[in-house]
Amino acid sequence: MTGGPVAAAVVGSRMEAELIAGLLRSNGIGAAVSADDAGGQEPQLQLDGVRVLVAAADEAAARGLLADVESTRSEPAGDDEAGEAPR
Repeated sequence: MTGGPVAAAVVGSRMEAELIAGLLRSNGIGAAVSADDAGGQEPQLQLDGVRVLVAAADEAAARGLLADVESTRSEPAGDDEAGEAPR
């Protein structure tokens, strides 16, 4: 690994960071969660964010995957996804 781990994402909670790390792992990208919150015992210490770390070599792929997920999430929902019954 060249250069050590880098932050692919910084989010507001350990739970969100674990979900992102799981998404990355399920797509073949090794990921770890790093938070200065006393091992989860002091969540109020997460004010500086929780980091999702990946290898420097995987940074571009990780950020690309996260961008794809974010763009999919922000697309307007169709009628079926908005809770309306199909016709």
